Amino acid sequence: MSGLKQAISAGVPGKVVRDVVNRWRFGPDAPQSDELIWIRPHSVTDFYRADPQNGAPRFRRRHSALVKGGDWDLSRKPFGSEIKLDSIRDHFERGVPWQQTDIFSWMLMRLEKEGSVDGFTSREELIARYDGLDRIYDEAKRIGTLRPHGSVNMTRREHGGILVHIARDGTPLRDGGGMHRFAIAYILGLEKIPAQLGVIHADAVKARVMNELRKGPDRQ
Repeated sequence: MSGLKQAISAGVPGKVVRDVVNRWRFGPDAPQSDELIWIRPHSVTDFYRADPQNGAPRFRRRHSALVKGGDWDLSRKPFGSEIKLDSIRDHFERGVPWQQTDIFSWMLMRLEKEGSVDGFTSREELIARYDGLDRIYDEAKRIGTLRPHGSVNMTRREHGGILVHIARDGTPLRDGGGMHRFAIAYILGLEKIPAQLGVIHADAVKARVMNELRKGPDRQ
């Protein structure tokens, strides 16, 4: 995919306009689309639960830095048992080989049925993907955090990283994207990790929670 097509697919034109509008509305410290923020994994207790019929729209990465009021941030489901988290626990804490985990079996089933899954088109690519998670785990354990997704994959800011929305009180809400990396950080008990800013509640912007979210591990 060409750079222009990638930018359009990621919603960059709309994000650029949003950045200008946010800066005009909220000043130089306004949230930016695809912005790198830092969260504490164990402060994440809920997933955002899309419920469009009750004022909780379905958000995508293209909505990054959308400032939205209302009660959308109250629509949640507890962060608990989840196939990726459970499988990562099985692998790293109980020594279960990747190919014997539920997530690998599920991914392989989708691959055989659909021909591709998450951009992978063969069993060998899936194996390589999970071998890569071993390296991420080892590095995160060694340095005490995750490297920003953008610095590794050369994306626009933190696009493609661990996606979180920010509720009115500054609480991060998980919503798809980067679950494997988040689960690794959660299991390791890392203090702070990089994430991609999703939608942020208007009250959180007014309360200047972005100031805290911009503090990395070396700025407690």
